[in-house]
Order: sequence, then C-alpha cells, then structure tokens
Amino acid sequence: MDFTYCGKISKKDVGQKVTINGWVKKNRKLGSLIFLDIADRYGVVQVIVNEQNAHFNEIYNLTRESVVRIEGVVNERKNANANLSTGEVEIALTTFHLYNKADVVPMIVEDKTDALEDARLKYRYLDLRRPCMQNKMIFRSKFINALRNYLLGREFLEIETPNLSKATPEGARDYLVPTRVKANHFYALPQSPQIYKQLLMVAGMNRYFQIARCFRDEDLRADRQPEFTQLDMEMSFTDESTIMNIVEKMLQHAFKETLNKDISIPFEIMSYDKAINEYGSDKPDLRYDLKLQSASSFFQTTNFNVIKQIIQNNQALKYIIVPDVLIAKKEIETLRKYAKDNKAYDLMYITYDQKIMDGSIKNNIELPIIEQIFKANNTTRGTLLMVGGQLNVVNQALGAVRNELGTMLNLKDPNTYRFVWINDWPLFEYSEEEQKYQAAHHPFTSPSLDSINTFDQDMAHAKARAYDIVMNGFEIGGGSIRITDQAIQNRMFKAIGLNEQEINNKFGFMLNAFKYGVPPHGGIALGLDRVVMLLTDAKSIRDVIAFPKNSHGIDLMMDTPSAVNEKELSDLFLKIK
Repeated sequence: MDFTYCGKISKKDVGQKVTINGWVKKNRKLGSLIFLDIADRYGVVQVIVNEQNAHFNEIYNLTRESVVRIEGVVNERKNANANLSTGEVEIALTTFHLYNKADVVPMIVEDKTDALEDARLKYRYLDLRRPCMQNKMIFRSKFINALRNYLLGREFLEIETPNLSKATPEGARDYLVPTRVKANHFYALPQSPQIYKQLLMVAGMNRYFQIARCFRDEDLRADRQPEFTQLDMEMSFTDESTIMNIVEKMLQHAFKETLNKDISIPFEIMSYDKAINEYGSDKPDLRYDLKLQSASSFFQTTNFNVIKQIIQNNQALKYIIVPDVLIAKKEIETLRKYAKDNKAYDLMYITYDQKIMDGSIKNNIELPIIEQIFKANNTTRGTLLMVGGQLNVVNQALGAVRNELGTMLNLKDPNTYRFVWINDWPLFEYSEEEQKYQAAHHPFTSPSLDSINTFDQDMAHAKARAYDIVMNGFEIGGGSIRITDQAIQNRMFKAIGLNEQEINNKFGFMLNAFKYGVPPHGGIALGLDRVVMLLTDAKSIRDVIAFPKNSHGIDLMMDTPSAVNEKELSDLFLKIK
C-alpha cells in the first residue's frame, strides 16, 4: 500500500491526494471543523475534517495515540506554523480508517512528559514514541552505521562471536547460564568478546570488528547497565599508534556524517601519571584548565600547624586556583562535601581580592604566602582550594572538586568535544577487598617494554601497553597490545594468583591455540551507549538504549528478573536455596 510519511508532506504536494498512517497526537474541535495532529517518526502534519464528512462523529471521539490511516488533499495553510517542518500545509480529509483505538494513555507522550522514570520504563513503548526519544534512537542508528561503514571500507571484517561462552576472570562477575545439556555446568554471558577476537587474530582474520553485546553483573549507575553495546575491534601486526590513528579517523568520519562537526586529529596523548597528578582523574575533562598544583614549596616557612605537619610528614599538599572568581560560601560547602566524600579530611580555602583574604584558614595563613601563590598563577583575584594528606587521597579529592567546579562554573561547553588518549597505565591494581593485585584491564594486556622483565616481581610499578580514549571527562573506550608470548602469558596468570590447574581450566584452549602461530595484535572497544549519551546530551545511558533496566537492574516493562517453575528448574538440575 503506497503512502507518504507524515513529516515528509510539503508545499510541493499542494493539490495532490495523499495517504498517511500514524498516531493521533491532538484532536480538537473548533466550530464545524476538527483539527487532528497525526504523527509518525518523521514528524507531524495537521489534518482538517469538515462536519459534512461521514467520519466526523467517529473522528470526534478518537482518543490520543489511536492509530489511523487518512486519505486527503494537501492544501496550503493560511496561517503557517513555523514550529513544524510541515507547518505550511495541511490535509483536508476525504477517507478515514481506524486501525486501533487507544485507551487513555498513562503518561503524556510528548517531549515534555509528566512521567517519572519508573513510569517511562514501565511503558517504554510509549516513552519511545516521544520525538526526543525517537531522535536519540535515530541518531544512535546513524552513528553506529557511520562507524561500521568506515571500518568496512578499510579491510575490516564484521564477525559475530558467541553469547554462550565460558566463565573467565575479566574484572566483573559473570552472568551464568545453566543448561540441561550438561548437568551442574554453566555457560557464561561474555563480559566482552576479548578471547574470541584474539583467537580470530590467530585464525588470520587480520582486521575484525563487531557491534557486540556484553554482559556484566556489577553495581549499576547512570552510565552503566548489566547489558551494553560496544564497538569491538582487533588488528594483527599493529601497534598503539596505528590503532589510535584508525580510531581517530573513524570518529572524525562519524562526527562529520552524523553531527556535521569537524573534530581535529591527532588527539592529545597524556600519561596516566600526568592525568592523575594534574587533573586528579584518569579521565580528565580538558574543556577547562584548573589543574592540580603542588603547594608545598610555598609553605616551607609557614607557622600554620596543620600545613606544617603535612609538610614535615612528607605528605602531599596540592591546590586548585580559580582565577577572577570569588566562590560563595554556600558553593564552597558543596565543594567541601565532594572533597570529604573522596576521603579528604577537609577542603581548605581562601578567597583573595586586592590583598584581602577570606575563608576557612584566613586567620591561620600568612598573607605573603597567598600573594606568592596568586602571583605565580598570574592573577590578583580568585579562590584557592587546597587539600593535604596522602598523595592518592589528595589527587582523588581535588579531582572530584575540579569536576564539580567545571559544572558549577559552567565550564563544560556541551558543543565542544575534547579528546585525549591516556596511556602508560598501571598493569595491576591492588584490591583491598581481596588483599592482592589483579589485572588493571584484563590478563591479556602486555606489560610495557620497560616492565617486561620485572612486572611480576614489582607489581606496584609495572606499566601496561594499554590506552584509554577519553571525551569530555568520560572514558569512551579502552584497549591494549596483547600478550602473544606463552611464557609471559603464564607469568601474568600466576602474578594474579592463578595456579596451573586454574590456568589450564580457564584458558587452556587459548594457550593451546597460541602454540600454532600467533601474530602480534592489539585492539580496542568503544562503549557505544556512553558515546551516544554524550552526543545527544542525555542524562543517562538509559535514555539511549531502547529497552534498558532501571538502576537496580530490573526491567519494569517485562517485570524481569522473574521466577520460573519447578519443572524448568528441574530440567536444569537446579533447586531454589
């Protein structure tokens, strides 16, 4: 059946008979006329029904969100609506067909809705009818396809890998899937296609990518879901610079195709240590400055006992200076909470203007010292924020303060995109919960050339050939050059506490494959949900996923997870404990 999309009716159709299909968005009677707004995902068009029309009474009783087919003649509107793409025309109805009459909807199905998030998730099919949500889904589709088309044009193969896989230690809990095929044994849903894509390199595929579904049983937050989508990539005979170059050009292409924005490449490269020490974060937002700086040299002769003790104990003392802004006490209290929530004892502060000080330490600190700090920062007015203590705590606390300052002072321009690669990552991180070192990324990440001989003896200082890509303060992807030497891979497994039997049970198939000729290779994965969230200015990745779970991992629409009956459990050799 031929028809025209609602949002594509225009002045070129004036005088033509058209058929449209869509949902009733408005139904209002003015005198002897009914005005309908009919919508599909392409837009809205106005339809006029004269009281002489045989369908007049039926249409008068139509509820919003009813689904209809309308035939009519396109006329030019006397009073154009500049807010609609179809605002210069309207359709004079001749023939009408009701596909389905809708009940009264439980939420307003418009950009501005009255529904809270739980209601939006419960009635997600209605939420997705809202134009703002449809635009996010449309953008997501276009952006992913722009990435796909770029890679297909550069010798990459798109290859699917299994969702029923093997439980392996990759940093988060696995979702386990019982099976009646083998009693008391389980599949695992993949946290990523990591092992499969490395085996594809062993198989000689050279360049692989996949729009991959991944599953992790971990605590949720605004930008995390139990299942998510990533662009997974792997290349043979490559190195860090080649991978970075391809990713940069791919993103440049996708931004131009979908946003018509030019992003400059190459992106900045910053070491992990520099990011932590200057920005207090391994995902620094470079849209604004406000770097963390050492204050110790300024306070060598201070009489302020708190700072004197910090320096005598060889602890860190660092500050952020906000030039030309005297931050109000109410906002300072917000910043203090961020510092304390990140383990700082307190946030010391001084406002300084024309040699006049105010703030929490104004009666303890020497004016000449404050003058020196402001002079060193080429400013005579502003706010000084300072934290002392263990270096990692100081960096973390001031990093959180810096991030909140960016929001508080409106420094995070949503129309600016700043990318940075973070490299020279630690190979291991220490788990306080398990009281041992574990792989910072995953156990297939190659140690750096400088760490190759000592990484399993000096785990605190071992570095990795790993790299993350950061955009506007969010990590949007990460990857590494992989271990391809079986001896080094065994050392890595043993370093994270796996014995020979565990290594063989979990990774024996992989190590066996590596005996038969493995090329040097590396790759990266980009978190597509997070990227689309940032590019559509969404508040959460839930807004850019068609059917997400809530913050507790519950699908309110399907009411899952849900119970199953005894027969199903029995078939899987399971009992409820």
